[in-house]
Amino acid sequence: MTKEENEKRLAHLKGIVLSLPEKPGSYQFYDEDHNIIYVGKAKNLKNRVSSYFHKEVDRYKTKVLVSKICDISYTVVNTEEDALLLENGLIKKYNPRYNVLLKDGKTYPSICVTNELFPRIFKTRTINKRMGTYYGPYSHVPTMVALLELIAKTYKPRTCRFPITREGIEMGRYKACLDYHIHNCDAPCIGKQSWENYQENIKQAREILKGNTREVCKVLYEEMLKKAEELKFEEADTLKKRYLLLDNYCAKSEVVSFSIADVDVFSITDDEFNRTAFINYIHVKNGTVNQSFTFEYKRKLEESEKDILASAIPEIRERFNSKAKEIIVPFEMEWAMREAVFIVPQRGDKRRLLELSEMNGKQYKFDRLKQNEKLNPEQKAVRLMKELKAKLQMERLPYQIECFDNSNISGTDAVAGCVVFKGMKPSKKDYRKYNIKTVDGPDDYASMKEVVRRRYMRMIEEETPLPDLIITDGGKGQMGVVREVVVEELHLDIPIAGLAKDDRHRTNELLYGWPPQVVGLDVKSELFHVLSRIQDEVHRYAISFHRDKRSKHALHSELDEIKGIGPKTKELLLKKLKSVKQIKEASLQLLIELIGKAKAQIVFNHWHEKDNIEEDGLY
Repeated sequence: MTKEENEKRLAHLKGIVLSLPEKPGSYQFYDEDHNIIYVGKAKNLKNRVSSYFHKEVDRYKTKVLVSKICDISYTVVNTEEDALLLENGLIKKYNPRYNVLLKDGKTYPSICVTNELFPRIFKTRTINKRMGTYYGPYSHVPTMVALLELIAKTYKPRTCRFPITREGIEMGRYKACLDYHIHNCDAPCIGKQSWENYQENIKQAREILKGNTREVCKVLYEEMLKKAEELKFEEADTLKKRYLLLDNYCAKSEVVSFSIADVDVFSITDDEFNRTAFINYIHVKNGTVNQSFTFEYKRKLEESEKDILASAIPEIRERFNSKAKEIIVPFEMEWAMREAVFIVPQRGDKRRLLELSEMNGKQYKFDRLKQNEKLNPEQKAVRLMKELKAKLQMERLPYQIECFDNSNISGTDAVAGCVVFKGMKPSKKDYRKYNIKTVDGPDDYASMKEVVRRRYMRMIEEETPLPDLIITDGGKGQMGVVREVVVEELHLDIPIAGLAKDDRHRTNELLYGWPPQVVGLDVKSELFHVLSRIQDEVHRYAISFHRDKRSKHALHSELDEIKGIGPKTKELLLKKLKSVKQIKEASLQLLIELIGKAKAQIVFNHWHEKDNIEEDGLY
């Protein structure tokens, strides 16, 4: 598009925006082929649409959207709720490219109650509304199975697929199946159960599927007492069994007081690195959760949590045919609904319901994350690198991370170690050990300077790729000395972070920048665990090197000071003569027999005077 064509396009759009009404409604953006690329909603159409064309809009994807808008249309409605519903309908119809995308879970099963003379109740993944009424879908399959088992035990609906008719029953066309003989069906097909009784059972089963279990319990209890008063004890006993089954189910499934009659609960869990939001929906009827489902929404622009939730609530309520008058949400909503009121609970049962919804949303996010990372192991590393990059506001991904640590005892056997992590995994072939050469005594700062200087001067000379991030095993002091070498001496642009410990010597803070600032990072998060692992690894590596060096010194003997005698000769002498003292006292002749004349002479000369050797008459 030429500059003149773009100016003409903007002038056309500006004319539309200036004439927009200041009323609620829905607006649609079109591309050059007049395809709808975005559908939005607004309390005030003029203010909302004009905001897209302000100079201060700096989000990249919003800029891309605006650059593709060639025309605008709108629809005015009476209320905010109508705007929400209209937007929802248009998104379903046109599936615009830049609108948030619902990744639907259509494969979850539902429960179907058929429209037959004697209805059947079963689970299915195929929705055909002409066949019957559907309840669900159920994202938690065990809940659905428990409901089906409860209904099967309580009401014994038929499981056969015969097209039973009244005429067929009267003419005796059917035979009782095994379910009748094992008391899992009351055989309406042969007239053992009346149509009226069967329909009453199905009616109560439908109420249970709707979540009205407590109401069904109440009806059964009253009917049981009535039959007992009429001295119909067998019928009363049957009702009692049903009542106890339902009451037991209520006791297990009830999560809050059953005084909460009918509410919807929504929460949203954000996954900013995958540009995804997870919305959990819970429906509560008489204190019982009868629906719990998590939807996944893929962001296309920079939609806020409030925007996504406002768009999702009408769609989800329509999908589950919810008429609840109360909607529990995690924050104040800018939009209002005509048939329901939004509630942000602070305490009590409703607050616990919101926390339950949030817990389900977070668990769903965690499960999806683990599932994806299992299929693609590299995804976890990329996610953690992106998270660390965002936390530290770095310019590039921290693919290669290096960490240093010193180890000594009162300055003796001073050593240091450098571990390298690539893609959040240890790269052991790149680990390096350092003997401290220029520092006397226990001076950790000077030792760190020496090691860092040697490390990066050599990398510069060999033109080896430099790390994306340096982590010090310590706080501000260690960060300061590393910065002196890296930035001030070598003039390298490598970010430096530090892991500081608390009074109990436990890592509790991530420091970054200069002067160092504490980075807000949850110590229970996966990223913090990875950083702690890097710190533990460099500590282990340095300690192991220091321990090995001390061990060599501890095993050092006077034999090590004899030049010209190798490890195998020393080993042979110690094996034959058992100790350094025995070797020292051994005669030259014995030594010659053990290790040969040349080596024997070297060992013997180390402890004896020349004149003594000459007196032996061997020269």
